[in-house]
Amino acid sequence: MEPRNDSFVRRNSLGLTTFGTFLLLLVAMTVVGHGAYNADQLAHGGASVSLSSYLGEGHFWEALFENWESEFLQMAAYVLLTVFLIQKGSAESKDPDAHEAVDDDPRAADLRAPVPWPVRRGGIWLVLYENSLFLAFVVLFLASFVGHALGGVDEYNAQLREHHEPLVDTWGYVTSSQFWFESFQNWQSEFLAIFAIVVLSVFLRQRGSAESKPVAAPHGATGTS
Repeated sequence: MEPRNDSFVRRNSLGLTTFGTFLLLLVAMTVVGHGAYNADQLAHGGASVSLSSYLGEGHFWEALFENWESEFLQMAAYVLLTVFLIQKGSAESKDPDAHEAVDDDPRAADLRAPVPWPVRRGGIWLVLYENSLFLAFVVLFLASFVGHALGGVDEYNAQLREHHEPLVDTWGYVTSSQFWFESFQNWQSEFLAIFAIVVLSVFLRQRGSAESKPVAAPHGATGTS
């Protein structure tokens, strides 16, 4: 039997593929966003801008961070909600009838094993580490929220300028209905997506996917095992 291929690419193929797809789509968004921005400029009697100049416009940054904001909110909420809430039969839920290893107290771990250093160190480092996935998504959400506010105020003022209305500062934009409409229109879709994967995975299957139960598993089986 030939040795199993255990290359770096194979071991990290999911992360590399998703990040590579992100970069490809980011480039595509930039190119088509540049075209849409220039079309709007010309339609309103303005001048078109170069691609490099477009990257300094609020049109680009507002669209980018507005979407990142909703994605990181989704993941932060999903990580936290799955700590406490159960969906019977879902591949995305803990089994309500069995003890899950993720609920084990790391303070009882065997320190002779190769555990992560915060587990070995204990104290505040362990407290932070045992909540680090949720905290990381919260930080990314807040950073994107700020990016949305700072990038979007220029785009919002451009719209106000077209309608000969007074311009606003960042706080004025964040407290406007426009800012929250932009946020809520994305946030609601993220929670719909969570609902869909949680509930559809009760009844539907994808053979070979870690996000699905085994094809032959009964609908009432909860979790991936």
